[in-house]
Amino acid sequence: MIVDCHGHLVPPDLLAAIRKDAARFPNVRQIEDGGSLALAFAGGKPTRPVSKPLSDIPARLAWMAKQGIDRQVVGGWVDMFGYELPGAEAEAWARLTNECLLAASKAEPHFVPLATVPLGDGQRAATVLKEAIAAGFPGAMIGTLPRGVGSTLDAADLDPFWKVADEAGALIHIHPSFDAGDVRVNDFGLANGLGRITDAVVAVARLISAGHIARYKNAKFFAPMGAAALPFVLGRLKRNHAITPGIGDPVEALAQIYTDTILHDARVLKFVVEMMGTERLMMGSDMPFPIGDTEPMKIVASAGLNSAQIQSINGGLAARVFKIR
Repeated sequence: MIVDCHGHLVPPDLLAAIRKDAARFPNVRQIEDGGSLALAFAGGKPTRPVSKPLSDIPARLAWMAKQGIDRQVVGGWVDMFGYELPGAEAEAWARLTNECLLAASKAEPHFVPLATVPLGDGQRAATVLKEAIAAGFPGAMIGTLPRGVGSTLDAADLDPFWKVADEAGALIHIHPSFDAGDVRVNDFGLANGLGRITDAVVAVARLISAGHIARYKNAKFFAPMGAAALPFVLGRLKRNHAITPGIGDPVEALAQIYTDTILHDARVLKFVVEMMGTERLMMGSDMPFPIGDTEPMKIVASAGLNSAQIQSINGGLAARVFKIR
């Protein structure tokens, strides 16, 4: 079985439900844009419009068939997670998203869904994650910024969420946010080329340093894009650990982190394998985004790996981690 471990999906039923049930979400402003929908949460700036490829299930399935991919693990779209919404409304928004993702995966078993949680409130996020695991989700996809620019995933009041993830053995995909606040990457396409990496590596490095990855050993921490440059900076983090009392060990933490192959250069993938091995490495595409890998098995085939490693990366490990039958 070939598994793409990193994709995104906005089910058409979710867009229909958002339009139909607008009264349920008074702090969500809907912005129709040429037949597409953008959203603004709690008076914030609008998201990008939901692009057609995010919701075009037939086109996605056709692409998967062409690539020989049997299953795709899909989270929602980080822009739409709605962390800014007030408590009960954020909880309802996450549940609606999860209902539609679960329904889409039941209607089309090629998809394996990751839940959304209201991460602005650790206790509510814990409640929704627990419900999602009970409903059959193998874990959740979360953004790096639970309360907007400058916020962190290691905040103490998010501990209930991490505790539930640990108790359930859930995979938590830590996905970069659209705008992490560094305006220097707003030109030259660098938000995609670099900003996603810098956002993710800071978020995960904080979780390592705060001791979360050591503390919640049963949770499966997933840092995309070759562990978001952590292998490259491991030496510096190791030195920082030696001179900064009381922080988590980055070497031990990296040995527990799962990641994907979305690196676009086989030489870089070889380096990640040298630093991390293949035991926590899975093939991914980031479809349908343009920065993703449109032929994700090619980089795996080009990395000089043996057949057992390739089989594990291309689906064997993901089938176990995401509980795919």
